[in-house]
Amino acid sequence: MKTRRFLAAAAAAALLLSAAGASAQTDTLKKIRESGAITMGVRDASGAMSFTLGPGSYTGFHVEVCERVVADIGRALQIEKIHVKYQLVTPQNRIALVQNGTVDIECGTTTNNTARQKDVAFAPTLYVEGVRIAVKAASGIVSPAQLSGKAVAATTGATSVQLLRKLKREGAGEIAEVLAKDNSEGFLLLESGRVDGFAADGQILATLISKSREPAQYRLLDQVLSVEPIAIMLAKGDPAFKKLVDQSVLSLARSGEAARLYDKWFMQPIPPHNSKVGLPASALTKAAWASPSDKPMEAYEAR
Repeated sequence: MKTRRFLAAAAAAALLLSAAGASAQTDTLKKIRESGAITMGVRDASGAMSFTLGPGSYTGFHVEVCERVVADIGRALQIEKIHVKYQLVTPQNRIALVQNGTVDIECGTTTNNTARQKDVAFAPTLYVEGVRIAVKAASGIVSPAQLSGKAVAATTGATSVQLLRKLKREGAGEIAEVLAKDNSEGFLLLESGRVDGFAADGQILATLISKSREPAQYRLLDQVLSVEPIAIMLAKGDPAFKKLVDQSVLSLARSGEAARLYDKWFMQPIPPHNSKVGLPASALTKAAWASPSDKPMEAYEAR
């Protein structure tokens, strides 16, 4: 009996310690207040959403949105200027880095879906993406059905990998799946002729094409494989931090600032080559600005 009581007490103590540890790990505002810094997860080649200008320098639509959010957090905490530490993330490690507290706010191109909501939280969406396939214009390919027997690249850890597999299950034929380590490598595979298509977020494809040596050589297939809300990712179980982030994002949407930032990054020349992505805001993105929410991808598919 004593042994059972001891084991029960030990288990309860371990549970309390675990809960306390989890609470400490997710008290992001306390960490920011004490350190005066925040770690922002960024991507180095995610189209106009998040990209690098050189070592330690990152910019893009989602990066600038997060910089506005960080400034609002600073005002709420009465910190004159929060120091931003940029942490490069990949599709393979981004969720884990948010979960373990290495990254406080992830500002790349992460899709908010129900599976990920089990592990992390998301701010309201300011950009709704359509996953598409880029091909060489001279290939004559105009639909995914024509990719049967051909090779298509997708970035490891991205939702486009599962979408390619779904295409095959739904009768697109046997598509050879080639996994790229990142978006730049995926486009290089297409550019060099080692694959016949590259599946990724439409804005990533449009940006890579706009920056290529000969943009007219490429085209995006019309078919949208999936509609995906791209949102800022946060640690789960940190309601105070999420509330501040959400309020800032809502303010950007309602004030029209989100639309202005979109125009800056997607319709105007952007660094480093001053090329235009030329991708007008979709009806779904405009709807997200009008009624911001953190609903997952599956809610869009059900519409």
